[in-house]
Amino acid sequence: MRRQTVEGARVRQFRVPPHLLLGFVLGLVIVVSARACGGPEGTGGTSAAAPAPSAGGGTAVTRAGGAPAGLPALWPAPRSVRRDTGSVRIGRSVAVRSDAGTDTATLDAVTRALRAGGAREVRLGDAPRSGELLVTVTTGGTPKELSALGADGPGGLTAGGYVLAVGGDRGRPRAVLAGTDAAGAFHAAQTFAQLVRPVGSTAARTELPALRVRDWPATAARGIVEGFYGRPWSPRERLEQLDFAARFKLDTYVYGPKDDAYLRARWRERYPEARLAELRTLVRRAEADHVSFVYALSPGQSVCYSSAADAAALAGKFRQLWDDAGVRAFAVPLDDIDIDRWNCARDATVYGSGRAAVGRAQADLLNRVRREFLAARPGAAPLLTVPTEYDGVAASPYKSALAGRLDRGVSVMWTGPLIVSPAIRADQAREAGQRYGHAVLVWDNYPVNDYTAQHLLLGPYTGRDAGLPGAVAGVLANPMPQAAASDPALFSMAAYTWNPTAYRPADALDAGLAVLADGDARALTALRAFADVNRASRLDSGQAPRLAALTAAYWRGGGKAERALRERLTVLASVPDTVPVSLRTPAAPWLAATRDWARAALAALDVRAGQGTRARVVSLRTAARSHTIVDWRGRTRPVEVGAGVLDAFVARVVGQ
Repeated sequence: MRRQTVEGARVRQFRVPPHLLLGFVLGLVIVVSARACGGPEGTGGTSAAAPAPSAGGGTAVTRAGGAPAGLPALWPAPRSVRRDTGSVRIGRSVAVRSDAGTDTATLDAVTRALRAGGAREVRLGDAPRSGELLVTVTTGGTPKELSALGADGPGGLTAGGYVLAVGGDRGRPRAVLAGTDAAGAFHAAQTFAQLVRPVGSTAARTELPALRVRDWPATAARGIVEGFYGRPWSPRERLEQLDFAARFKLDTYVYGPKDDAYLRARWRERYPEARLAELRTLVRRAEADHVSFVYALSPGQSVCYSSAADAAALAGKFRQLWDDAGVRAFAVPLDDIDIDRWNCARDATVYGSGRAAVGRAQADLLNRVRREFLAARPGAAPLLTVPTEYDGVAASPYKSALAGRLDRGVSVMWTGPLIVSPAIRADQAREAGQRYGHAVLVWDNYPVNDYTAQHLLLGPYTGRDAGLPGAVAGVLANPMPQAAASDPALFSMAAYTWNPTAYRPADALDAGLAVLADGDARALTALRAFADVNRASRLDSGQAPRLAALTAAYWRGGGKAERALRERLTVLASVPDTVPVSLRTPAAPWLAATRDWARAALAALDVRAGQGTRARVVSLRTAARSHTIVDWRGRTRPVEVGAGVLDAFVARVVGQ
């Protein structure tokens, strides 16, 4: 969305495709919404009536990451984790059993985890040998092994929920992963993998703690909407983002890059085979990752709503993606267009004038796509749209017209009270649902930075209340063009949307940085310092809180404070060479600026200690100010890091 008003070996087995899981839950939300005064109030995701954790036995004293003391932090934090007595050794050989609904990707995740934990032989479908660990994976019902471990089955949990239990005596060690569905079993496998190799660790455990996990998501759709302006992600970055989403239980990816001409200016044209092959690869990876791949076509800049030929062209484009790429979920965004003019004279004749007329015209187009294309294809997910008025909760002629005419089977995306919303509350989302008259998904414009391209936004996901996921059909985050740099915020968003009541922004951000560091302690130290000076955003204006505290302590005096500040600045001066390799190219301008500002600040400390010159400080500051970025409009902007902290410290020393 354009921020025009904002500056700045396996056995082949049957599985349920992720788009069908998303479609089922969204469809349920839509049906319930239709019965609730025309809006989604009180529907969507998990509410206060969600299933209660199992009772009895164990300990449930939790800490960051939702795990009891003595267990690794688990991300996203499960709803209930109970530590039982003892542990289970993985061993050199393991037997794995699964039901017919368990797919290859889930078995692969379990197998990889077991091999990381020391198993040299993983036998699928075999009975366990004496004393050998048996891992059971199911996608519905309650396997008998659960009761032996004192755990309830997954019955009553929402779609995507699961139960994970580990225990048994040394003669009969057991691990059970029981999902409510195929997605639930896959999510259980990701938690199982973290038990073996905790987030941010390079060391895998050879023994599993005895425990019982009961877990489910707070909202049906949780994921990424690639909808930013600027340099698009590469095919490789998209595949990496799909895998990242899968690891942390995000289940939706909306493909809508603004520079794909076949999505916008050339939307009527079919994809050439080379581009189609890239999409086909993405769709297949998304399916393996249990991520619903949503193809978002944006015809609004040139479509003639009353044209049968344009409606046929839109359906024809979707047909190509359906037949030749395997897409099963579609969106028609109608954002970032001139709502006050028609693209063809015929629309003025058919619909008249004014924004209400545009709402009716858009509803007709969307209804036609849904009825004539999607309704005729079993397995298609509900259609999504982004209305032209996509923010705010105030009534308008456009919203009223769209709500009154749009089919119930269409879901609406909404950015919150503002285009970039510092805060979004559940009551605002419910009111928006009433205005649009349809199920609402949040298109959250964080951590996207296309409107403030001089900044990287490395702060945590915050400002959304705990009730929001339960009040909407989903929450999707719009990331930055810098894919790897988006991961810490996306990680924290994943933690929030799965279990908002246990969400702690600072803990989640630090865990997201640990994921990026991947066990490299030096890289994690550099990331923490780098994120601190690239933190401020519309969600949280506090910049560089740790560095600001260190500079304040320094000005109060004391050798210890100076040593601490110098140590942090030394870390910042080395970040181009110490952050993870995945970040070095996309974040290069900010890394260079951070280095030079840190050098200027270190030189300023030397001046204060009588060991340097102000001229050197000024020279280094000039270098720090020289770094620029070109935004998506072609404007050159100075890169900013630690604004108001690093520059203020240097200025105070040199007196200007």
